[in-house]
Amino acid sequence: MLARTIDLFTPAIDAAVNEGRTPVIVDGTLGLGGHSAHLLARFPTLHIIGVDRDTEALDMAARRLTAYSARFTPVHARFDDANAITEAIPDFSADDAGACIDGALLDFGVSSMQLDVPERGFAYSVDAPLDMRMDSTTGMTAADVLNEYSAKDLARILREYGEERFARQIASAIVKRRDTERFRNSAELVELLYATIPAGARRTGGHPAKRTFQALRIEVNAELEAVSGAVVLYLDLVREGGNVIFMSYHSLEDKIVKKELTARTRSTTPADLPVELPGHEAQYRLLTRGAEKASDAEIEGNPRSASVRVRCAERITPRKLPRKDR
Repeated sequence: MLARTIDLFTPAIDAAVNEGRTPVIVDGTLGLGGHSAHLLARFPTLHIIGVDRDTEALDMAARRLTAYSARFTPVHARFDDANAITEAIPDFSADDAGACIDGALLDFGVSSMQLDVPERGFAYSVDAPLDMRMDSTTGMTAADVLNEYSAKDLARILREYGEERFARQIASAIVKRRDTERFRNSAELVELLYATIPAGARRTGGHPAKRTFQALRIEVNAELEAVSGAVVLYLDLVREGGNVIFMSYHSLEDKIVKKELTARTRSTTPADLPVELPGHEAQYRLLTRGAEKASDAEIEGNPRSASVRVRCAERITPRKLPRKDR
C-alpha cells in the first residue's frame, strides 16, 4: 500500500510546507523502514520519527536511512509509549496545541524481517526456538507461555487472540505434553497441533498452526493492549489537517481501530438539538471508505499484503489541550 500511503499523506505534508513549517510524521511501526525510505525520498523537507521496540530492526532501518539521517529520528520504544514518542517530537509541549505532528503511520503486525529470521520463532514453517518477542531484550517468550500458563489461560488466549475453535483441546494437549517434556522449539508445537486438530478441520482455514502462533505472539508482546493505546495516542497527537493511517492484518486489530475512528468521526451533540454544541463536533473525517485492501497486482507481487486492511482519518478540528488537573 506504498502508493496509497504517499497519496494520503501528501495534502498534510504540502500544507506544512506551504505554511513554512517542517512536516513531521511518526512511523510508529518502523520495521525495516520501507515506508519511511520512500516518504523521505518523495518529500525533501519531511522529518520522520521512526519507532520500533525491536532493536535489531531499528538498527537495520537506521542504516538503510543513513542518507536521510538529518531528517530521521529513531526511537527504541513500544509504539504506544507516549513519553518516548513525544520527547522525540521537535519542540513538543503538552501545553501547545500547535507543537505536534502532521501525520502518523501504524502498520501493525509482524515485520517481514521478524518472519524471515528463523531464530526469532515467529514462523511455524521452520523449526526454531519458541521466542516470538518483538523486543528480544526483555519479557517472556512463547515457550514461557506454553510451559507456565494454566490450561484455562492457554485456552483463553487461543480462543480470544487466535479465534481458535479447538482452543480447549489444544490447551489440554499442551499441559499433558509439558508434564513429561517442556516446549522449546516450534516444530514440537506444530507436531502437537497436527495431532490435536481433527483432520477435517485441517483441510480448511490455512495452516493448522496459524491461529495458535498468532495467539502466542499477541500474548507475548501484549499486542492488543499496545494497539489500543497507540490508536488513541496518535489520534490525539495529530494537528488539524493531519492524518493517521492504520494498517491492520487481522480482525482483532481492525476492530480496535474501527471502534475508535467511529467515536472520533461522530458528533456528540444530542440529535434533537438544531445546532452543533461547541466542543461536541466530530474530531476527524474518514479518508478511506471502510477498510481498503491491497490490489490483486500488489498481492501477486507481495502475498503478505493479502490480509491488510487500511483505514485513514484526517483531523478536522484543532487539537484539544490536556486538562491542567490531570
